[in-house]
Amino acid sequence: MILFETIAVAFAMFSAIPCPQPVWNQKNMRYSLCAFPLIGAVCGLFWWGWTSLLHWAGGSSLLLAGGLCAIPVLVTGGIHLDGYADTSDALASCAPPEKKREILQDPRCGAFAVIRLCTWFALYFALCGSVRWDGRALWCMSLAFVLERCLSGFAIAAFPLAKNTGLAHTFAAAADKTKVRRVLAAASMLLASALAVTGGLAGAAMVLAAGWILWRYCRVSQKQFGGITGDLAGWFLQRAELWMLSALAAAQLLEGMKWFS
Repeated sequence: MILFETIAVAFAMFSAIPCPQPVWNQKNMRYSLCAFPLIGAVCGLFWWGWTSLLHWAGGSSLLLAGGLCAIPVLVTGGIHLDGYADTSDALASCAPPEKKREILQDPRCGAFAVIRLCTWFALYFALCGSVRWDGRALWCMSLAFVLERCLSGFAIAAFPLAKNTGLAHTFAAAADKTKVRRVLAAASMLLASALAVTGGLAGAAMVLAAGWILWRYCRVSQKQFGGITGDLAGWFLQRAELWMLSALAAAQLLEGMKWFS
């Protein structure tokens, strides 16, 4: 029973998928961060389904790319994009950490948030339309959706927090941090290995991209905000997803060159 409640807590918070709404308590939140990556698996399944449907129906590449771009947003309800937008405004302010944290809490959407979101969607859509979506590429992105959430959950349990309130603090305070870190670290290493084996050059490039963004996440959050927050967690996840998709597209481009074949 606790297992299903733990999964329901993760899906209720981090997805828009209809599910039971259990009352949050110490028991069902203790390992809810470990269930967070399951939402990535759902994104991967929908990508496989949409790609298979379009290939069967003979749909256009634009329609395929548009669907792939929309699926993660529809599955998550845009919760991570909201954090990405708020963090973009805060970073663009060049203000002290205290002021940046205030900007994160401002419900209004600033100009830089709009600019960064439009840029993110333009790049994501273009990359989705550039990748050759064969079985290997789909496996790589499916693993990437799960890996980025493992790394995000690990960071919440391992990195310093910017404040004693908010979403990140709620999940971090309720978690068995030691066990959560161990489980998500082990899962991340397994997923990174699976990516490298499955995707070859592309998989290895995607792992390196995820590692780079995780390092930047740690550095930027501590230096400019005094620690991580829920908004910064969303900023990390959206950047990791875009960078891993970019690495996949770049690797396919290199593999198609005569000098690399």
